[in-house]
Amino acid sequence: MSGEARHQLITIKSRREFEKMAVAGRTVATVLKTVKQAGVPGVTLKELDAIAAEVIRAGGCTPSFLGYHGYPANICTSPNSVIVHGIPSDYRLVEGDILSVDAGAIFEGFHGDAAITFPIGETSPEAQLLIDTTERALAAGIAQVKAGARLGDIGHAVESEANVHGFGVVREYVGHGIGRQMHEDPQVPNYGKPGTGTKLKKGMAICIEPMFNLGGHETFVDPDGWTVATADGSLSAHFEHTIAVTDKGPRVMTLLEATEDDLVVTPAGG
Repeated sequence: MSGEARHQLITIKSRREFEKMAVAGRTVATVLKTVKQAGVPGVTLKELDAIAAEVIRAGGCTPSFLGYHGYPANICTSPNSVIVHGIPSDYRLVEGDILSVDAGAIFEGFHGDAAITFPIGETSPEAQLLIDTTERALAAGIAQVKAGARLGDIGHAVESEANVHGFGVVREYVGHGIGRQMHEDPQVPNYGKPGTGTKLKKGMAICIEPMFNLGGHETFVDPDGWTVATADGSLSAHFEHTIAVTDKGPRVMTLLEATEDDLVVTPAGG
């Protein structure tokens, strides 16, 4: 879940705490894989939310999102022009839709958070290019993560992928630090200048989550107070991983198999 961190300090996690985050992260990866498999024409978004709830409980975790500032569901389901924070509804998926799913889980007080976007059946070439580019941008951002790097390095790498195709880069909603709280400092924008911003340190954990639009970057918030959509009605895609900063580089925590030495950049739920 994207957001803005406020009035918090950057937290440094121990190895033991990272292992708890990895359990939460594996559960999130399982949620995304399972929901993606179930996301076929005719299925409702509420049905996907119910599936996610079962997977989170089966993993020995609790959902990060349910009740968060009053959020009423276990996951966020954001179809087509919805960027983030879409509330699962009775909307029934149809062939050609694209769907962003954002999931979070808590294990023994520590969070994991990740998102994917995928087509429902066959979609348009433009929509598929948007999905592929956003996923590639996540990988580019993760590749910049190491002790001593700066957040501007990550943001620049992410934004550069969008610029190749002229996609809009959402600016109002950003990635974030994560640990005992789902949203901690620092904020992790999807744009920036290399060599600027907060310096990464061993023991930090951040969520990198590019949000690209097929049209402009402007956003619109639905009267429900949660659903964020593109202002111009264009399609949007969203990918996210929880990343630990280690001596060896980026450890992707939201993988189905997230081991201590796992530095592989792999799509969540892939």
